[in-house]
Amino acid sequence: MSNHSEAPVTPVEAYEPPYYVAVFTAVRTQDQSGYSETAAHMEDLVKDVPGFLGMDQAHTPGGLSITVGYFRDADALTEWRSNAEHRAAQKRGQAEWYQNYTLHVAKVERSHGFTRA
Repeated sequence: MSNHSEAPVTPVEAYEPPYYVAVFTAVRTQDQSGYSETAAHMEDLVKDVPGFLGMDQAHTPGGLSITVGYFRDADALTEWRSNAEHRAAQKRGQAEWYQNYTLHVAKVERSHGFTRA
């Protein structure tokens, strides 16, 4: 969502399960007016949700964008889903920014990570 070029590229850490993930996969339209500002605001806003653990994002040259949000519990995910500003951004996304998208929500039962020394 935002461009943190000074921050190192690293995935969200592996937390102790269970926790929840929301996987948002989208193809955007040509007109992206206002998208970057709204996306940056959503990124700041979600950080204030108690139980938000982090977010991973990737974009392909072909236009596919994937955002994975990590949440400690279902209540945190529900709070984010029902946030009024987030709901307004979703409606604008459907009207202007997304050609199509898919949202998958899952409970994580196993998690591990690796970091080269």
